[in-house]
Formats: sequence, structure tokens, C-alpha cells
Amino acid sequence: MTWAVTLDLPGLPVEAYDAVHRALLERTRGDVAGLLVHLARQTGDGMQVIEVWQSREAFEHYDREVVRPVATELLGGAEPPQGVAVPFDVRGLVVPAGGLAI
Repeated sequence: MTWAVTLDLPGLPVEAYDAVHRALLERTRGDVAGLLVHLARQTGDGMQVIEVWQSREAFEHYDREVVRPVATELLGGAEPPQGVAVPFDVRGLVVPAGGLAI
């Protein structure tokens, strides 16, 4: 079942997001099991990430095993911000030009 989430990260500077994103791309080359779409945007008070996954389990595994360790390393051992996650149902998704990782 497709699973999606918005993750609001208040107080996270865009530079911190960019550093983590860059490190994750270097590590994974954009090949993340179960991830269908990832996009992020700067908000008035931090960052917001929107992702669509093949399953919640795939999201939780990647967050626990890859994202959190990389973010912790880049933050000098500090725990990365939890953020506010809001899951939602996907009613339609079209990605005609796959193979993009920016």
C-alpha cells in the first residue's frame, strides 16, 4: 500500500537540510528502496519534506537506518530534530520522468 507523509522541521536551517540531503545522495545515489517521491521546501520557520513511499515500513527503515545516522554525524553527534510528521493517503501519483535525483 502506498504511504505518504509531510514532515515539518521547524527551526531547521536550509543549509542543514542541504548538507544532509547532499550526504544522503552521496551515500545512496538516489537509489532508496521503497521511496517513490521526495521533495523539500523552505518554510517561514524551517523546512518541510514531502515523501511518497511504497510502505510505511520502508520509510521507517530508511529513517532509522540511514537518515538519522547521517544527520547525527553531520550535527556533530547531536540528535536530529524529530519534526512533526503527518501521514496522508495518496489518491493519485504520476512520475513520468523517473531516474531523477537532485
